[in-house]
Amino acid sequence: MPKGKRKGKSGSLAQKIRTDALGITSDEDSLNDNASVISLVSDSHSVVEEGNENEPDETAIEEEFEEKLRDAIDGVSQKSAQGRTQSMEAICKAFTKRFIPDFVVDRRVTIADGIERCLKRGRGAEQAAAAQLAPLMCVQLGAGDFSEELCRDLVPVLMVVARDPSVPAVTRAKCCWALGLLSFLAGGEMQDVMERMRALEAIFSGSYLKGDGTLPTITPEVGSLHAAALSAWSLLLTLLSPGDVFMYMSDEDCTYLPELSRLSELLESVHLDLRLAAGEVIALLYEQGRSHDADFCSDFTDELVGTLRQLATDSHKYRAKKDRKTQRSSFRDIVQFVEEDVPPEVQVRFGQEVLLLDSWCRKKQYDAFCQVLGSGMNLHLTENELLREVFELGEKVSPLTYASNKQTKQERQLLNAAAFKARTISRGKYRDKRSTVVAC
Repeated sequence: MPKGKRKGKSGSLAQKIRTDALGITSDEDSLNDNASVISLVSDSHSVVEEGNENEPDETAIEEEFEEKLRDAIDGVSQKSAQGRTQSMEAICKAFTKRFIPDFVVDRRVTIADGIERCLKRGRGAEQAAAAQLAPLMCVQLGAGDFSEELCRDLVPVLMVVARDPSVPAVTRAKCCWALGLLSFLAGGEMQDVMERMRALEAIFSGSYLKGDGTLPTITPEVGSLHAAALSAWSLLLTLLSPGDVFMYMSDEDCTYLPELSRLSELLESVHLDLRLAAGEVIALLYEQGRSHDADFCSDFTDELVGTLRQLATDSHKYRAKKDRKTQRSSFRDIVQFVEEDVPPEVQVRFGQEVLLLDSWCRKKQYDAFCQVLGSGMNLHLTENELLREVFELGEKVSPLTYASNKQTKQERQLLNAAAFKARTISRGKYRDKRSTVVAC
């Protein structure tokens, strides 16, 4: 009997040790008195992991992301040119993947100073990386005083680099894009916008026909530079009112915008990018001019349509097959608009929302942002208030709205079944008609 009592005391002591180690009260132990120590440990861990399944991971990922971004920002001021270039490229990648305006606002002066310093003192790849970062910085800051301040500081430097013939053409092309996007995002006085358009025209005018009507000889790199300048110029063109476009293009003595006949000379370029950019500019001019006066440049339209049709049906074997396909696809839409006034209709789906590009102006603006944001375009359309304002998407849609609009599995199955039934009936009728024709 004494031995049994000692055994009971030792058993209760062991049970107490187990409950203390696992953090389980005596009431909980009474509910799980048949469970093993191992199973209780696993249950305890599973509760902790399920309760905090996402929070620690997301917090750790966010902290790691911000730490790497801080290191990249600090690296912009290092001595090595290669290190500065890599740091700016890392910042560009981060700004593309995430929308972090609060983080950027606190460090805007450091980043802006680094961009300006690299544009002024850097060479080649370093200047190109700085020019790539400038509009991304503006996209993160959004519309307001910070963007205007950034534009005011960087635009003069970008214009100097873009005009400098000693700078590589690839770098100058990046500067042209940055100049156009900064001016578009920051806004400002229209007189300043027109001056920047003149600076861009001075660059791509090198591809106009010579005085004897022959094509100038330019390298592919310079051709890409002229295409970038023309694309940036056309982006700023979307800021002008239809009345101003009609007035400037109709007045032969006006020097604000080049004549349509001059711009059409770029359609004869041997470089595909420049031909496509020229066609896009022509479509933009007709869209804005006709919205003010339906007879915009009607005396030149017939001749222009003939040139556009040739490009839309181009089958020259000396052009690459892919280039011919891209050119025909683009110019078919341009011909249809110039000749029949049929605007483009492109739907862009992101999340549960749809962006309709139903005009050349809107399509141009979308393509310009895609040029900078790349794969991060859908994220910024969803999160970035600046882009949502530009494309008139309204307030940001909350995830709860997404969840409430999402169809259940049963609803999807019913819809698919109904569509399948309708498709089967339609095909059956078609087959019956076809069999009747064959029998006859």
